Amino acid sequence: MSTVLFVCGQNAGRSQMAQALFEQVSAGRHRALSAGTSPAAQIHPPVIEVMQEIGIDLTKRTPTLLIRELGEEADVIITMGCGDECPVIPGKQYIDWDLPDPARQPLTTVRQIRNEINTRVADLITRLDQPADKASD
Repeated sequence: MSTVLFVCGQNAGRSQMAQALFEQVSAGRHRALSAGTSPAAQIHPPVIEVMQEIGIDLTKRTPTLLIRELGEEADVIITMGCGDECPVIPGKQYIDWDLPDPARQPLTTVRQIRNEINTRVADLITRLDQPADKASD
């Protein structure tokens, strides 16, 4: 089982969607965490709306501050727009997903971001599910 930490600036959009989609697709085979370098007070309402469209409820989630201990728990850290504010922890695998911030975007754009995250999450889980000797091929 791998632990993946999804990080963005406010932990109110991309990283929350990624965590929820990862949890759904991995079905308990892997663990997901998410956090932000400057957490918002709440998840962006359009993000909640587009996730509800696919049966995922984010209404009870709260943005979380990124602390070093969360990074230390992770095997893989996915960054999404936090730049230099993301901690660098030696020995961790980092992947940067260049995705637009869904804040203040129309629903059609937030849906596109959600769909792109879903595709990337599925690809990531496929890699994580491979035996270690196959994953390096």
